[in-house]
Amino acid sequence: MHDIKALRETPEAYVRGWSSRGRESAQADVDALLTLDKDLRAAKTTFETNQAQLKKLSGEIGKAKAQKDEARAAELMTEVEGLKGAIAVAQETERQTEEDLRTLLASLPNIPFEDVPLGEDEAGNVEIRRHGAPNILSFLAKDHADLGEALKGPTGPLMDFEAAARMSGSRFVVLKGQLARLERAIGQWMLDTQTTEHGYTEVNPPVLVRENALFGTGQLPKFEEDLFKAGLTFSRERLAGQAREAGIELKSLDEQTYELIIAQMGENARYLIPTAEVSLTNLVREAITAEEELPLRLTALTNCFRAEAGSAGRDTKGMIRQHQFQKVELVSITTPEQSAAEHERMTECAEAILKKLDLSFRTMLLCTGDMGFGARKTYDLEVWLPSQNTYREISSCSNCGDFQARRMDARTRKAGEKGTRFLHTLNGSGLAVGRTLVAIMENYQDEGGRIAIPSVLQPYMGGLTHIG
Repeated sequence: MHDIKALRETPEAYVRGWSSRGRESAQADVDALLTLDKDLRAAKTTFETNQAQLKKLSGEIGKAKAQKDEARAAELMTEVEGLKGAIAVAQETERQTEEDLRTLLASLPNIPFEDVPLGEDEAGNVEIRRHGAPNILSFLAKDHADLGEALKGPTGPLMDFEAAARMSGSRFVVLKGQLARLERAIGQWMLDTQTTEHGYTEVNPPVLVRENALFGTGQLPKFEEDLFKAGLTFSRERLAGQAREAGIELKSLDEQTYELIIAQMGENARYLIPTAEVSLTNLVREAITAEEELPLRLTALTNCFRAEAGSAGRDTKGMIRQHQFQKVELVSITTPEQSAAEHERMTECAEAILKKLDLSFRTMLLCTGDMGFGARKTYDLEVWLPSQNTYREISSCSNCGDFQARRMDARTRKAGEKGTRFLHTLNGSGLAVGRTLVAIMENYQDEGGRIAIPSVLQPYMGGLTHIG
């Protein structure tokens, strides 16, 4: 969400910022926001003026009645009725204008920081640094899907896409045996590293959240098609049974009442999280966090769920783009003064994982046209995949400024002071577990299809050194 006062004071900065993100309607958006803001303030003024006049007339009516001046009292009461109508109109105008303003503000992306490079798409991203040389194998590299399907166990391939498709459809996988253990080891080791070495606090959060949590972090309303919604559906019999358990006997449940109940339940539906960023960041929603406690550094290993809308035809083979995957998420809650340094620190914490795994990667600063909706600045880490002979994203670390905090009403206050201000929020992957498994399999393969296990993971694998 955006600060309407700041937009009122420096509208040109918002036109420039949204234009740099490829929004052709930036000037029209700003004009519309300023008009709504003006109309809202006018409606509030009208309401307050009429309320004050109503209070004044009520006093005069009392005086007129005390003086037994019924004619004057009747005249004033007629005027009061007119004012009540005007107040009702002003209230409705204020409500509708405020809703329109909030809806438009909620649909607009964050404003990039000044040091973010201009660009229309990923071609405008800038490489900041690189670690290690690309791993050029002395034989034809197999991709992870071929490697995983060639590894066999008692129940078939250790990476089984066909079994997953039979029960869940495309973009799912079943991992078995040593590959399943390796994925578990990767997640546990990354979580241990982020908590014991980098100072993050481990959290085990819900993976089902309400709509307002996703609004707070910016996934809703714009990206609803990318989410999985867990709708609540109940038969009449089940509703009646639950009512009986609560001591209520439903003698009949007509169609209209049933539909009304279902609609109300739908409003309380839950969404599966696309990333633990949602759950972790919302821990400070609608609260005031003491400034002395900042920065808060939180991490979680969770399943994540994405519909991958709009990605038809992209990475259809293998584990690169799945509907369900595991990720170690990093979230920092800071003051405005801390957030830039915290962003660099978070990115280094993600990079450290790849360094410990001895995987070649590069760190990219995303341009204005390639950043996520809620970000003001983003670094992507891209790991080398031999089968594709290129770097692929494995982590994204973003500074959102106060954008999410405003949507969540998350504030901070210094001890001894009365005033509050909005927090800054940051999030990053530390790392995506499935893509890390992919990178290990491809970079640690041998010509015969065996996978060497990186030394840092061997204690988590019971001392196992190879798979296959």
